[in-house]
Amino acid sequence: MADKVVKIDVTDGASIPKTGDGIISAWWVSFIGAISIIAYLVIAQPDPYKDILLFVPDGILVTFKVTIFSIMGALVLGLLTGLGRLSKNKLINLIASTYVEVVRGIPLLVQLFYIYYALGRFFTVPDTLSAIIAMSVCYGAYMGEVFRAGIESIDDGQTEASRSLGFNSRQTMFMVILPQAWRTILPPVGNEFIALLKDTSLVSIIAVADILRRGREFAAESFNYFETYTMIALLYLLITLILSRGVSYMEKRLSQYEK
Repeated sequence: MADKVVKIDVTDGASIPKTGDGIISAWWVSFIGAISIIAYLVIAQPDPYKDILLFVPDGILVTFKVTIFSIMGALVLGLLTGLGRLSKNKLINLIASTYVEVVRGIPLLVQLFYIYYALGRFFTVPDTLSAIIAMSVCYGAYMGEVFRAGIESIDDGQTEASRSLGFNSRQTMFMVILPQAWRTILPPVGNEFIALLKDTSLVSIIAVADILRRGREFAAESFNYFETYTMIALLYLLITLILSRGVSYMEKRLSQYEK
């Protein structure tokens, strides 16, 4: 009798788990593994793991706050940049293209420092707001390319058909093209969202009290550096896994409308 074959799905590069007929998926292995390790550490060694877990919730809220507002800003900038990159107006196209080239050529950490100190030179800006602006500007450039590619994936016949029905160019874009392009845009936007959440760990450099910053404060007081960063890594893993599953669910719901 042949042995029963157990399929294991492995995500390939992207953070969003792919649907499949596998009995065990890499997502479930990672998710259950992370929860089990956290539970074991908190129960078996409450000092310091339980103390760490009780110390960082404020940082989790700050991380989500920075991530959500940054992704909202990045989506707006990305849409404007994507439309600018497709514009037939040479000046608008040049401005959008230059923005993408400049931002993509400078590391996020450098942009974070630059915007933080540049804003601080002229205005009194809270640290969290500086972080949100920097993250929005950086990821807006990447989102712009996502929007551009998504819009270009729609057949030209859709534009011609809508124009023949009397829609102007703006109505064609926002009522015909973008709703269809969103199905193509959502998966990479979801990946950028998760990548942005992980990159928010950089904002701790400018004193924003995110998860990593709270962990550093605990480690500096207790000298439990290994234990603290173990718990921080597990929390980041757990959060990104939950978000990736949420994006995968949204992607699946959207695909149902295609049928």
